[in-house]
Amino acid sequence: MDWRAALAAVRVGSTPLVRLTRVVPEGIGEVWLKLESVNPTGSYKDRVALAIIRGALERGDVVPGDRLVEYTGGSTGTALAHAAARVGLRFTAVSSDAFAAVKLRSMVAYGAEVLVEPSEDGAITPNLIARMRDRAYVLADEPGAWYTDQFGNADIRPGYAPMGAEIADSLDGQLDVLCAGVGTGGALMGAADGIDATGCRTDVVALEPTESPLLTTGTGGPHRIEGIAVGFVPPFLDRDRITEVRTVDQVDALSMCRRLAVEEGLLCGPSTGLNVVAAIRLAVERGEGSVVATFGVDSGSKYLDGDLFG
Repeated sequence: MDWRAALAAVRVGSTPLVRLTRVVPEGIGEVWLKLESVNPTGSYKDRVALAIIRGALERGDVVPGDRLVEYTGGSTGTALAHAAARVGLRFTAVSSDAFAAVKLRSMVAYGAEVLVEPSEDGAITPNLIARMRDRAYVLADEPGAWYTDQFGNADIRPGYAPMGAEIADSLDGQLDVLCAGVGTGGALMGAADGIDATGCRTDVVALEPTESPLLTTGTGGPHRIEGIAVGFVPPFLDRDRITEVRTVDQVDALSMCRRLAVEEGLLCGPSTGLNVVAAIRLAVERGEGSVVATFGVDSGSKYLDGDLFG
């Protein structure tokens, strides 16, 4: 199998950047949303999955037939399962029932083995993440297995750089603030790198749920915003590059998801709702003439089994 040709055939990136109008009050700055849901598995994680697998194959860390291992809430795992299958790699995901069931089924659909760690009342907690991580470490020590390390892999931050460059190019370099919730911090910092490379200089605001304010208070907690606030400091977060960290209440984030669907016709997940709430607040503060951009992380179709849109 020619893995280079196989990966080149996966169409990732060049996603739309849309201006939000109906959920954004009049008389404030512009709010733009990068719609990553149009990537092959429906999230911006497709970008990083390709970067991780391409890097591993180029270095000889893995060869077709080997097994990749990662602990994941689902979007990273789905993207890794999809990309791995294209090049003849196996993939085992350690996940949990705290995450959307459709995400677990999506990983299986792309050929992954999914091992489920039980949660406490469906909450994402630091203890749950630690158990998932430890189980993944044990599996990765087995012969023929390789840990993809989504919280430390050096290919991740540059893997997101094109997303930032696409945003800057679409806005002709007119961007005042980039904001987004952080899990690993790779997407926010990688996008900032891509924006910087175009010659545009923008403020960068990291976001976390009010219910798990580890970056702002030092204490994490249970919450419902999948993919961010995983209970430890995001390894890729560059405090020297970000302007500030803000919190958004998960109730506001989930409410915004429902508003985006009805008012903008955009079906988005909880982390996108959180991003948009913060982006609007920043556009209010910066005022007319300002431009704020954020990420439409994934599709709300991944959350239809739960009560988000019920």
